[in-house]
Amino acid sequence: MMILAVFRSRANSLEYAERLNAYGVAATTVPTPKEAKIGCGLCVRFDARYFYRAQALLKTGGYSSFKGFYKMEFFNGKLSVTPYKKMGGGG
Repeated sequence: MMILAVFRSRANSLEYAERLNAYGVAATTVPTPKEAKIGCGLCVRFDARYFYRAQALLKTGGYSSFKGFYKMEFFNGKLSVTPYKKMGGGG
């Protein structure tokens, strides 16, 4: 499963992706799917197994334009983008 970090700022999206990559999380900036119904046009996509690392980096970065984490999945060939709430207090 892939996670999207959605921001209101393109600059924050690009900076966050750079930080994730610097800390060993393979992340890319991608157009925010219209199914998310929010964002600036760019979001950051990464694998869910790196969620806790990504969440920690977000908290230390002071990203005031952060809107939330979303999971991106396909069901029967249709894209589903929903808020991501990780068990154990994350998300």
